[in-house]
Amino acid sequence: MNKKMLVPAAVAAMMLALAGCSAGGDAGGGLSIDVPDVPMLEELGEPEGSVDIVAWSGFVEPAWSDAFTEETGCVVNRRVAGTSDEMVTLMRTGEYDLVSASGDASLRLIAGGDVAPINLDLIPNFGDDIVEGMQGQIYDTINGKSYGVPIGRGANILQYNTDVVTEEPTSWDVVWEADSPYAGQIIAYDAPIYIADAAVYLMHHEPDLGITNPYALDQTQLDAAIALLQQQNEIVSEYWADPVAQITSFAGGSTVVGTSWEVLRKLAEDDRFQGTLPVEGSTGWSDAWMISSQSDSPNCAYLWMDYTSAAEVNGAIAMNFGMAPANAAFCETSDEAAAHCEEFNATDEEYFSNVWFWTTPIEQCVDGRTDVQCTNFQQWTQAWLTVKG
Repeated sequence: MNKKMLVPAAVAAMMLALAGCSAGGDAGGGLSIDVPDVPMLEELGEPEGSVDIVAWSGFVEPAWSDAFTEETGCVVNRRVAGTSDEMVTLMRTGEYDLVSASGDASLRLIAGGDVAPINLDLIPNFGDDIVEGMQGQIYDTINGKSYGVPIGRGANILQYNTDVVTEEPTSWDVVWEADSPYAGQIIAYDAPIYIADAAVYLMHHEPDLGITNPYALDQTQLDAAIALLQQQNEIVSEYWADPVAQITSFAGGSTVVGTSWEVLRKLAEDDRFQGTLPVEGSTGWSDAWMISSQSDSPNCAYLWMDYTSAAEVNGAIAMNFGMAPANAAFCETSDEAAAHCEEFNATDEEYFSNVWFWTTPIEQCVDGRTDVQCTNFQQWTQAWLTVKG
């Protein structure tokens, strides 16, 4: 699963749509912005017989899609996407009914009118057991309407090789500061959204900058984040976007510390590699099903969203991929499920309160400021090029 953000052709148009914003929102109540008026399905009809899904690798597997087909009559056609940008592009063709979007794609799809609001009343399994921290978020809840059905979440952790980094790091300073003892052996994430990681670090160490949300950066704050990233560039050995490359870098010894996902540390199957969430907190990702505004199989799409929201199926997806499930009831279904939930902090809202989930940067400051204009996705992408050179 490679969630690398690239520049879509329609970014400029999307940013114009997002520029006409109203009041700001917070992480618990969604966001208020001007978006296309797309109708929401009011009631379920007869299943159409098939559903076309764009998803991350590991999210749609025969183990549960075959059972879904047997139960509903809806045949599942899967298209695996490697990046958020690819997902946005595919969804804009109108050929797919559903997408497992991350927060770095959600606002683009919503603002472009590519996805429709979701009628949660038609998804019985979206109930009290869906963890609170994945509901009503600014990346998929707009103007009081939900556009996403949560699937799972994870933090971008600090991974380290205990053979070299013999004490658990408590700060991200080991990957940001020029005098890091691991200079030349540091790996960083390769995407414009990584600018938010620099902003998280600055929030803690340079409070005078006034950053209160790493995805709401005015020009001065963005400049500070870019300066930190350029400083880091001098000590980074490599950047990663391909998870396999990240694992290989650690396993080969060329990297001893850097950004990772908990699942990558686990997949490496090497006890030397440990992970931690430093004192500054971190960025992270949260995935949700979103339905196309052009779907020709909305009934099958809703049935899929309901089916995969059930504790057992949602948990199976979470275990298959390696993330915290959205449905907390899964954690009580077995000892194995309980162990998985504990490992991935599934119901630990205190843990995730220190995680800033990927959110597309827009001109409206999502931290609530109205006296300045924040920088948008396109500006972040252009700024990222100055970091990489």
